[in-house]
Amino acid sequence: MTYWQSMQALAPFKLSPYYQTRIWGFRDLAPWFDYRIDADADTDPIGEVYLTGAKCTAATGPLTGQSFAAIMAEYGPAILGSDNVPVEVPGGTPEFPLLIKVLFPREKLSVQVHPDDLLAKQIGEPRGKTECWYILEAEPDAKVALGVKTGVSTDQVRAAIDDQSLENLLQWLPIEAGDMVYVDAGTVHAIWPGSVILETQQTSDVTFRLYDYGRPRELHIDKSIRAMRLETAAGKIRPRSDTGHTVLIDEQYFRVERWQLDGAAQATKLTATCNNANIDGRSAALLFVTQGLVRIGGEGCEPFTLGRCELAVLPASANEITVEPLDSAEVVRILPR
Repeated sequence: MTYWQSMQALAPFKLSPYYQTRIWGFRDLAPWFDYRIDADADTDPIGEVYLTGAKCTAATGPLTGQSFAAIMAEYGPAILGSDNVPVEVPGGTPEFPLLIKVLFPREKLSVQVHPDDLLAKQIGEPRGKTECWYILEAEPDAKVALGVKTGVSTDQVRAAIDDQSLENLLQWLPIEAGDMVYVDAGTVHAIWPGSVILETQQTSDVTFRLYDYGRPRELHIDKSIRAMRLETAAGKIRPRSDTGHTVLIDEQYFRVERWQLDGAAQATKLTATCNNANIDGRSAALLFVTQGLVRIGGEGCEPFTLGRCELAVLPASANEITVEPLDSAEVVRILPR
C-alpha cells in the first residue's frame, strides 16, 4: 500500500473566493465575478481574488463553510499527498503550497521583487515567491515588466528610484490573452493596467517594493536590491502539446495545463489524469474553469458543478474522480510540485 492510499479519503470540493482590497483595483469585477463595491462605500477597491487563500471557504460537501486554513490544519496530508509535495509547517499549521488568485489591475502595480527560498528563510519566512501569470484577457496595449535591461547595475537602479525614472530601466513585454509568463524569484517586475491575470504563486506574501508612483506605501529599497537578480529566467513560456491537453508551464514549484473539453474523449483523458494527478506521484490537483461548465463527482463525492472563474480542490487521497463537461469548457489544471 502506498503512502497516499493509507490516508483518509477526502472528496473533491469547491472553494469560495476571498476578495482582497488593493488600491490599484476595481470596485466592480463583472463579468468575471459577481462582486461590486457600492460607490459610497468607504473601502478600497478589489485588486485580487484569492482562490486558494487561507480565508477561502469550502462551498460544497461536508466541509462547507470551513476555511481553507482550517481544512489544511486537519486534512493537510490527505490533500497534499506523498512526499513529492513538501508540507511546510510555519507556526505548526500546514499550508497549501500554492496560492492561486485572479488579478484586476486598474492602475499600475508597484515595481517590486520577491525573495527566493534561501533569502526568505534567512529573513524568517518559510519560503520565497516564484510565480507565473496566465493571461485571461488583455487590451491591445497591455504589458508587463520583467527584469532590468541588459547592462543595468544596482547603482543605476537606486539612482532611477531617486529621480523617478525606474520604468525606463525595465524590460517591457506586451501580453495577449492565452500567454503564460514566468516570474522567478529575484525578478524585478511590474504590471500595467489592461489585463486580467490568473496567477499561480508559492504561498507567500513577501513583496519588496522598489517604486510605487508616489503612493503612501512603504518602500523596501535595500531589501529589494538584496533580493533582485540582474539576470533571471523570467519571460513568456512557449506552450507544448501533451496527450489531450496543453502544458502551459512546468517549473520547480508548479505545473499548469490547459484542457479543452469539447466532448467525452477529452473529459475521459482529464479524468484519468486527475486520478493520477502528478506525473511524479500522487498529489493534490486544482481545477479552474476559464469558460463553460463542468460537473465533478466520483466515489464518495456528491457531484457539484464548476463554472467560469470557480476553483475545485482535488485531494491526493480522493477516490475515483469524474469530470464531465456540461458544455464546451476550458479548464486549467494546476499541480503543486
